[in-house]
Amino acid sequence: MLVIVCYDVNTETKAGRRRLRRVAKVCESTGQRVQKSVFECQVDLMQMEDLERRLLAEVNLEQDCLRLYRLPDTRGCEVREHGNFRATDFDAPLVL
Repeated sequence: MLVIVCYDVNTETKAGRRRLRRVAKVCESTGQRVQKSVFECQVDLMQMEDLERRLLAEVNLEQDCLRLYRLPDTRGCEVREHGNFRATDFDAPLVL
């Protein structure tokens, strides 16, 4: 399934800036960045639950915002891209 992870971490303090880096590292380990605080992750249900658990361990729910959008059936999902970013096709062959 495709999971879109969006977050907004309060960076007014040094601790907030550290949280932001840690949240980004968790996301980078699982998916690809499509915007500064938006990631696309191709995962199964267990991986999604692990990702959510790891992210919740990093954010401060009183100061930060975390949203995960689960798109379970990507066959009907259409993504329109504009600009210079091109997503990685994880289902394509690694070597051509």
